[in-house]
Amino acid sequence: MKMTLQLAALYNLCWGAWVVLFPQQFFLLTGMEPINHPMVWQGMGMVIGVYGLGYWWASFDPIRHWPIVAVGFLGKIFGPIGFVYNYLLGDVPITFAYTLITNDLIWWVPFFLILRKVHVEHQWALK
Repeated sequence: MKMTLQLAALYNLCWGAWVVLFPQQFFLLTGMEPINHPMVWQGMGMVIGVYGLGYWWASFDPIRHWPIVAVGFLGKIFGPIGFVYNYLLGDVPITFAYTLITNDLIWWVPFFLILRKVHVEHQWALK
């Protein structure tokens, strides 16, 4: 559990810094048109980076800090749902889905397993 959250923390911190420092690069790499207001995307990078700090702190006692894991898990579920919705509307190209693999999908199982342990062994107790 500790290593999972620390890897998630490092990934989020790196991804967030990349988006903040180079807000147009993702769009150029995916063949999308650069955005008009990069500060909105940079804000997303800041939020992702802050999640990284939360994951790092939670890694030292994942059971006690399960709400941080739960919030992250929800974001990793709602992000892909939002993508599918916008893709079906024709608002975002399929190339945008690449970010879902590393930002969301690979974390579903490990985050779920942490939360399952919290449920089974601790009944969602807030210690």
